[in-house]
Amino acid sequence: MRNKLIETRKTGRRTRTSHAQVVDELGKAIVAGTYPVGSILPGDTELAQRFKVSRTVLRETMKTLAAKGMVVAKARVGTRVTEKNLWNMFDSEIIAWHFDNDVTEEFLLQLYDIRLAVEPFAAGLVAERANAEEIETLRGLAEEMAASGHTADSLALADLHFHLALAEASHNPFMRTLGSLIEAALVGMFRISTPPSENGFANIAETHMRIVDAIASGDSAAARRAMEVVILDGRDHVREAFATSDSPAATEPLSPEISPK
Repeated sequence: MRNKLIETRKTGRRTRTSHAQVVDELGKAIVAGTYPVGSILPGDTELAQRFKVSRTVLRETMKTLAAKGMVVAKARVGTRVTEKNLWNMFDSEIIAWHFDNDVTEEFLLQLYDIRLAVEPFAAGLVAERANAEEIETLRGLAEEMAASGHTADSLALADLHFHLALAEASHNPFMRTLGSLIEAALVGMFRISTPPSENGFANIAETHMRIVDAIASGDSAAARRAMEVVILDGRDHVREAFATSDSPAATEPLSPEISPK
């Protein structure tokens, strides 16, 4: 499974191809509203001069953004930014661009809506399908959350590893493709929240171990309920963070290993 939001930035953006760089810059600008819905993007000549790239690169860039549902090209009109309901919100780059522009409470809560709709059912599937090795892997990942000395970064990463492993253990490829959504929700929660010792994350290992225990006993209903508790707890942390801060999303970002790329 590709973990787009936690890929390290050690090599930096300069190693990207020209195409990837232009896609990233224009994508972020569209999400930020620099080019609002319904607006026409600058023409090829202006963009070519701005980004120092060829028209071929620009054509490929527009094809990429169009494939994401963000723009549509019309003859004699130009390339127009589409309505947001046409964007592919399962696209990991679109999710990352939202984080690059101070992610909102609404966006994070929408991610939790999707998690509630999918992950409890996935936990139920794991209770029915997981083998002994997969269960032990999940147990080890839950125990890792109880390790002493966790920072917000390391705890978020441990949490993420657990949920991605659970999606894999469902033996359903559609569940695996939701990894970027799970990742975004967890990154968002830990990014805007206070350190784990101060905000009630101390019981995170216990709540995740309840999921594992239910899975190990083959109780799919209990696994679903335990997963719901974990997700609702995370959603509550998001709401609390926004309720107690004017702009919690603008706090110091997490380290490169877990920050949105």
